[in-house]
Formats: sequence, C-alpha cells, structure tokens
Amino acid sequence: MVNKKYDLAIIGAGVIGCAIAREAAKYNLTTVLIDAASDVGEGTSKANTAILHTGFDMTPGSLESKLVSSGYHLLYKYATDHNIAVEKLGGLLVAWSDEQLENLPKLKQKAIENGYLECEIITPAQLYELEPNLGQGALGALTVPGEWIIDPWNPIVAYATQAKLAGVEISLNTKVVDIKNTDSSFNITTSNTITNQSEIICTSYLINSAGLYADEIDNLLGIKNFTITPRRGELIVFDKLARTLINHVILPVPSAMGKGVLISPTVFGNIMLGPTAENLDDKTATGSSNIGLKSLMEKGAKIAPKLLDEEITATYAGLRSATESSDYQIKLHPNNYLTVGGIRSTGLTASLAIAEYVFELLTKSGLQLGNKKQLADIKMNNIGEASLRPYQDEQKIAANSDYGKVICHCEKSTYQEIVDALTSTLPPATLGGLGRRTRAGIGRCAGFYCHSELRKLLEK
Repeated sequence: MVNKKYDLAIIGAGVIGCAIAREAAKYNLTTVLIDAASDVGEGTSKANTAILHTGFDMTPGSLESKLVSSGYHLLYKYATDHNIAVEKLGGLLVAWSDEQLENLPKLKQKAIENGYLECEIITPAQLYELEPNLGQGALGALTVPGEWIIDPWNPIVAYATQAKLAGVEISLNTKVVDIKNTDSSFNITTSNTITNQSEIICTSYLINSAGLYADEIDNLLGIKNFTITPRRGELIVFDKLARTLINHVILPVPSAMGKGVLISPTVFGNIMLGPTAENLDDKTATGSSNIGLKSLMEKGAKIAPKLLDEEITATYAGLRSATESSDYQIKLHPNNYLTVGGIRSTGLTASLAIAEYVFELLTKSGLQLGNKKQLADIKMNNIGEASLRPYQDEQKIAANSDYGKVICHCEKSTYQEIVDALTSTLPPATLGGLGRRTRAGIGRCAGFYCHSELRKLLEK
C-alpha cells in the first residue's frame, strides 16, 4: 500500500542531493529527499577537503570540467550571499622532481583548455618567498590564484534549509530497501532506521544521488552502468598554532589516483594534510589506519617539515565514490529515472551546477516545471576564523548576552550559537552534526570540556 505520493524523489542527502532538492524547491513540485542517516551531509560530504576548485586540472571537455568551472562561480556567489566562510588564499602546484617540473607547462596549458587563464609558472626563489616554510628541494611551482578554501558543511545545511522552507520534505533515518518501476511511477520501499517501520513512497520522477551506494540503487532497477569502488582518503588536522606556517593551498602534481596529498589551511584556522588514496571493498571503512597516517607524515615531512612539530588536533577519513571512469556519471534513463554518480572530491564545488544540469535533463525528458518561485533568503552562522564570530561581536552580545557565553573554549562556540542550531529549521540530531554547524566540540580537546554540556542541550 502506497503511503505517500510525490512528483519527485531524491535518494541521498549529501551535498549533491541537497543541492538538487534546493533546485527542485524553486518549482511547484512535490518533492521528497530521502537518506538513511540522521542528518544531511552525514556520509562522504562531511569529509570533503574543503577547497573551492577552479577546475584548472580537470580533463578538458569532460562533464566534470564543465560543471566544476561553472559551479565554482555559483558556489562562491552562494557562499557570499548566505554568509558562508570562504578565504581567497590561492594555490601553488609544487614540483619536487624534474619530471614534475617538466609537467608544469602542460598543466598550465590544460588549465587554459579548461577556461582558467590565471596560472603562472614561478621559480624556486619566487616560491620560497611566498612559502618560506616549505621543505628544501622544490624546483618551481604553478600558481593557481583561484584555488580558495571554503566551509564544506554549511553549504549542505543551507541547501537543505532552503529546500525545506520551500516545502521539500526531508525524510532522514529512511533507508531504501527496494524500488519497483511501473509504467508511470516508482514505488520505493523504505525502512526507518530507528523504528524499522516500512513505508512505500510513490514518485513520478526519481533521482539517484546516493554517493557510495549509487551503483546499488541503480542495481535495484536492473541498471549496471558502473561500479563504485570506495577510495579512502585519510587526513590529519593540525592545531591552530600551526596556521602561520602555510599561506596557500600547497597542491601536488596530480596522478591517476587523484590530486594526491596536499597541505591546506582551513577556514577554521587549522592546517590539513592529506588525503591518501586507497581503493577498498568496504563502503563503511571510514576509520584511519596506521599505514595511512604514517604515509601522510612521511609526505608532510618533505613538503613542510616544520608542520610535523605541531600538535595534531584530529585525524579523519572519507570515502570517495570512485568508478571505472574519471568523469562524473550523470545519466538520464528511460522511465524518468536519473543517476548522479561518480562524484568525487570536486562535488562540493560543482554541486549547484550539477543541480542545474540535472533539471536541464529532466525538462528534456518531459518534466513540467512551470514558473520559478523565490527561495527564502537565509543567512548562515559564519564559523570561519576570518569572519566576526559571535563571541567577538559586541552588538550581538549587547542584544543577547548568551552570544558572549562561550561553551566550547577551543573553538569559541557560544551558548546562543548552540541554541540557534538546535532550534533551526534543520536541527542536528547528533553531536557531530552540532559540531559541523557551530564548531562546538571539534577542537583540540575533542570535547573533553564541553561535550557534557552539549549533550544536555542536545537532549533537551
């Protein structure tokens, strides 16, 4: 028995699914966004490397190149409009061998073919003037002024919040068990991950943006166009006291396994080293490994040896949705079914462009959108270090003294920031979700001093 009917259902509430839901919210469609997790962005999206990519090193002519290039400008404007942290650092692609040095002109030409014209090759002397704490032996670099850093979490929450305010139903803790395709619709059998209760959702159009599980959702409909191989990327986060050591995003010369190990400041004031690239069979293996962390430390010792003298705040790992192809796997199938798969580390940057592209495909297949409507103009809590945080904002504190009451002293998160998140349109269900919205509990003490108070507020 069908419990609910919709025009459009989206499976997967990562950054791509939430961006698509936001795009759907602009039209008079009944839409549901489904995810097995208890929060949006709870899977691969929460472990993004937090770089706003120019697309300079994409494969020219690829779908990824097209969508990253346009998504870059869309996301920067979106972040600016909605108070999401971005820092314009710029990147340096550093050559450590003669072979890598010889590749720099090719990479510059590749950037030009991708429509990015600002790259320049600089000498070792120029490089060390920009980055005096780099390890010895660098032979030169390619500048990429547009490679910036961004808060990777607030865009996801912002997309989903705008979607929900416009009427999109967000169904979390909802696992897809089976899908049956009739002549005119899809019947999606789901199971609540908390109560185990089943429900059948009927939809005319179905979008698969299930990330690591996109191939499995395809398989439920008898489609086998690609296989997801989870590619684990481990990262190390260094303490804020290390922040002055690095001024740019230090990029490696790319390989077939990806962009390689980089060193990057974060908008939260830390330094990040990583990621590794290890193909696995297990789609849940998000733990760090001794081998991976050792490898990162060895690479870090060459790139920026002084960094290894600093304290480590955290280690984490994310699983990228690698497929047999290096390009995005976005395909419209018969019967109004669309797959958005194979979206790897550039997915955050490309998210808004991917959403627009998805609706281009859907309208070509006959989806009637009608007139656009205006989405709510929301402002996020800017949690970047370069912005004025609530604990520093005298006007906010004068209006409400709880903005001056610091709960998390490592990250300077205040009582009222926590309350704002917990009473928001899309409140977190876990301490992790609360931390991604406010930074509370994710600092150098790992919540030792504040988790008790945060837990009380979360439960309350």
